[in-house]
Amino acid sequence: MNRKVRLTSSASWMGFWVLLLCSVDVLAAPGRPNILMLVAEDLSPRVGAYGDSVANTPNIDQLAAEGVLFSNVFATASVCAPSRAAVITGLQQISFAALHHRTQSSPVGEYYAVPPDGVQAFPELLRKAGYYTFTDAKLDYQFSGLKAGSGPFTIWDDQGSEAHWSKREKGQPFFGLLNLMETHESGVMEPLGFPHSWVHARTMVLRHWRGLVSEEVTNPNDVEVPPYLPDVPEIRADIARHYDNIHALDEHIGRILSQLRKDGLLENTIIIWTSDHGDGLPRSKRDLYDTGLRVPLVVRFPDTQRAGQVDSRLVSLVDLAPTVLMLAGVEPQRYHHGLDFLNRQRQYVFSAKDRIDWRLDRQRSIGDGRYKYIRSWYPNQPEGLKFAYRDNLRSARVLRRLFGQGELSGVQAKWFGGPGEERLFDTLNDKFELKNLIDEPSVAAVQARLVVELDAWLERTGDQGDIDEAELRESL
Repeated sequence: MNRKVRLTSSASWMGFWVLLLCSVDVLAAPGRPNILMLVAEDLSPRVGAYGDSVANTPNIDQLAAEGVLFSNVFATASVCAPSRAAVITGLQQISFAALHHRTQSSPVGEYYAVPPDGVQAFPELLRKAGYYTFTDAKLDYQFSGLKAGSGPFTIWDDQGSEAHWSKREKGQPFFGLLNLMETHESGVMEPLGFPHSWVHARTMVLRHWRGLVSEEVTNPNDVEVPPYLPDVPEIRADIARHYDNIHALDEHIGRILSQLRKDGLLENTIIIWTSDHGDGLPRSKRDLYDTGLRVPLVVRFPDTQRAGQVDSRLVSLVDLAPTVLMLAGVEPQRYHHGLDFLNRQRQYVFSAKDRIDWRLDRQRSIGDGRYKYIRSWYPNQPEGLKFAYRDNLRSARVLRRLFGQGELSGVQAKWFGGPGEERLFDTLNDKFELKNLIDEPSVAAVQARLVVELDAWLERTGDQGDIDEAELRESL
C-alpha cells in the first residue's frame, strides 16, 4: 500500500519520523519478487521452444522449459513505437495519439503523444510502491524520444546503458526492462558492403560499434521460404541472417540469466521474455498479418513454478502492464485496457496500423484465436509500398524488382496491390493468410460477429485514427 502522510501544525518531529517510516514500509515488505522483462526487437516465435527446427536457441528453450510458454500472443501494432506505447501504459495506442509511427518524425512536424490525465506508465506505479525501476538506452514510447533521458523522469530510477539491478538499495525489489537489439530489422541488412542509404550506413556503424553483428551459423538452404515470398537466394539469405541474429539474441539472454544466477537472484526473479512485434522481414513488420503481430512470450517464475506448461489463451501485449502490477502486488488501474492474463482470459485481440514514416494508412484488426478480420480505410493503397528504411533489405529490393519484371506468382504479387476494404482469414487452416474469405457465405456469421465486436471496441477505446494528424498535433 502506498501511504500518504499529511503533517499538521501539532505533529511532533518524533511523530513525523514514525509516520515517515510507516510511509515507506513497502521497501521492507518481504516476499515481493524481482521482475525482469526482456523485450526482443522484430521477432516472431522463431525459437526452438515453439517448434522451429532451424532456430539455434538453447537458452530461450531452457527458459521456456522452466516457465510457461504462451502460444497465442499478439502485439497491438506491427511496428515498434506504437506497440511500445501500448505496453508501457496498458492503453491501446489508438486511444491517446500514440498511433502514428513515429510522432517525433511526423511529416506535419514533431510532436509527442500525451497520455490522458491520471495515466501513469506501469513502471512508475511500481516505483511508487517501492520497486527500483531501471531500463536501458531505448525508450521509444511516443511520449518520449528513442533514447534514454528523453521521456518522463518519473518512470525510472535509472536509465541508460549503465542501468542495472545492482544499483538498488539493499533488500529493495527491482523491475527492469531490457531491450534486446540483436533481432532488429537493421540486423538483417548487409553488415558490410556499399550501403543502400545513409540511414543504413549509420545503422551499420552503430551495430558494429555495439557488437551486434552476428556470426553466420544458419545455412540458407535450411530455412523455410513462405509462399508469399519467392524462393530466391536473396530471400533465403535474409531469412538465414535473421536466424543468425536470433542465435545472438539467445546468447545475450544466456548471459543475463548467468548474471542473475551469479548474483543469487534467479530464484527470486520473475522473468518475462517477449518481442515488441513480429519479424523485420517483408510482409511482416508494418502489416497486420500474424507474421507482423504474433510474438513469443515466456514467463519463468521463481522455483520454476508451472515449469514446462504451454498456455494457449489469447494474450495481447497491452495485457503486460496489469499483469506485471499484479505479480508485484500492486493493484492494476481501472483505466487499463489490458487485463491480467495469468488469471483472466480474453475473447479477442485487437491491433492497428496507422501512418508509418510518410505513408498514411489506417487499418484495424480483430482476432478470436482462429479468425481474423481486417478493415482498411485506404483500400486501394498497396501494402508493399516503397519504404526507404525497409528497402535496405536485400529481400525487399529483390521482391520489388521481381514484381516490376512480372516474375512473382499471384500470391506473391498481392502484396503490391490494394488490400480492399475488408479481409477475413482462417488463421488455423491458412496460417499465411493467403485466402480472403470475406465473400464466403459459410463464414458470414463469423464476419458479422467480428464486425460488431470491432466496432464496439473502436467506440469503447476512443479510436483517434479518424483525426487528421495535423489537427491532432495542434491539439497537443
